[in-house]
Amino acid sequence: MPAPHNAFKQAMKDGKQLVGFWMSLGNPYTAELCAGSGYDFLTFDGEHCPIDIPIFLNLLQAVAPYRAPAVVRPPIGETYMIKQLLDLGAQNILIPIVETAEQAKRLVEAVRYPPRGIRGVAGATRAARYGHISDYLKTADEQVCLLLQIETRKGFDNFDAILAVEGFDGVFIGPSDTAAALGHLGNPMHPDVQKFIEECIVRIRQAGKAPGSLMVNEPAARRYLELGAQFVSVGTDIGILSQGVNALADRFGVRKPLPL
Repeated sequence: MPAPHNAFKQAMKDGKQLVGFWMSLGNPYTAELCAGSGYDFLTFDGEHCPIDIPIFLNLLQAVAPYRAPAVVRPPIGETYMIKQLLDLGAQNILIPIVETAEQAKRLVEAVRYPPRGIRGVAGATRAARYGHISDYLKTADEQVCLLLQIETRKGFDNFDAILAVEGFDGVFIGPSDTAAALGHLGNPMHPDVQKFIEECIVRIRQAGKAPGSLMVNEPAARRYLELGAQFVSVGTDIGILSQGVNALADRFGVRKPLPL
C-alpha cells in the first residue's frame, strides 16, 4: 500500500486554483467546523500563533475526515521540526522566511528520505498508519508538497535563484512582511506593495512553480487569482470571529474601549 495521495499537490500540478482559509486559533473544534465549509484547503499557522507539535497533531486529526487538505506552517524551517510534522502525517509544509537558494535546497532535502534527502526514518508513525502502509517509505517523497515563503528583502534579492531550485512546489508571498520589506510596514494594501506582489505571482508562474498568498481583501484576492495564483487563503478564523463579535456588540450598543 502506498502513501496517501496528496490531492492538494495534484491539484496544483494540474494547474487548478485553490481557495483556502487561514487558521490561527489552534483549536480542533474550530478547525473541524471550518473543514466542513467547503474550502479547498486550510492553513494552520504555527509561526505567529501558539501552535506547537502536539497541537498540530490535534488539528490534523480534527480535519482528517473532511475534504480540506491541511497546510501546516511551522515557526521556522528546522529539519527536526519538519521531520516531526511529516511523521504526524502532514503532507503540505509551508516554510516561512526563505532567503537563499542554499536554504531552499536544504529544505527540499529535509522532506525527502535518503538517498534523495535527509529525512530521518522511523517505523510506526502516524503518517504510515503505524506500520499499516507497507510501502510508505518508498512512496512518501512524491506525496509531500513543499511550499516556500519569500517575504524579506534578502529573499526578494535572491528571488530568481530560489525559484531555480528544483524539488519544491510553490512560493507563498506574505503581504504583511512584504510590505515591511518594501518600507510600508503595516500597510500591505499600499499600491507599491500590491504591484510588487502581482509581479511576483507572474514570475513564480513563469518559473514553473505555484504562486500563493493570504489576502483578506476580496478584490485583491480575486486579482491574485486572475494573475494565476494557485493557492490563496481568503479569510482568517481570528478575523472573522473578531469582526462578528464586534459587529454584534455594536448592534446592541455594549461595545466599550479596551483598557490601556
